[in-house]
Amino acid sequence: MKDLTKFSDEELFHACVDGSELSFEELYNRYWYKLYAEALRRLRKAELAEEIVQDLFTSIWLNRKRIQIHSSVAAYLFTSVRYLVISAIQKEIVRKNYKEFYKGNFRDYDNSTETRLAFNELQNQIENHVRLLPDRCRYIYELSRKEFKSNKEIADLLGISEKTVENQLTKALSRLKVAMKLYSFHLLLLYYLC
Repeated sequence: MKDLTKFSDEELFHACVDGSELSFEELYNRYWYKLYAEALRRLRKAELAEEIVQDLFTSIWLNRKRIQIHSSVAAYLFTSVRYLVISAIQKEIVRKNYKEFYKGNFRDYDNSTETRLAFNELQNQIENHVRLLPDRCRYIYELSRKEFKSNKEIADLLGISEKTVENQLTKALSRLKVAMKLYSFHLLLLYYLC
């Protein structure tokens, strides 16, 4: 058996593409801690940094036949970690903004039964319309809006192009927009008729 520790990163990666688990393991062992340290330095959250590096290596193994590295393997790995860190930070900002919006807009309102019912009804209407979307469109929408995945992450996960992800999200949002306009119109109509 060859001593894989003497292989270059590029040789190991090419062997990975051919399905060599041992080469993948060697590459993983070479870079896991360095990539983890890079993610941890930027995020300051050990669990999240670990998750990002694990996700990166999982994605590399699953997509190894499609990945084309034009620079060095090390540069590819560190750039990928940086993008994943940025994505994680963006998701955290979205979550915080949503929480702040929710607190700011609903804290001062009277939490009467009527308000809660109206809010729950709106959520139910959105969910009902999401369920009516075609399967693939719905799945992509839920990955984007409920799991806060970027278009690139969704494309990598499903093995499709980012353009296809964008098209499916546009389709989903257009349908939901039309459905919510109709729902709002019916509510206004009921309000003025009652």
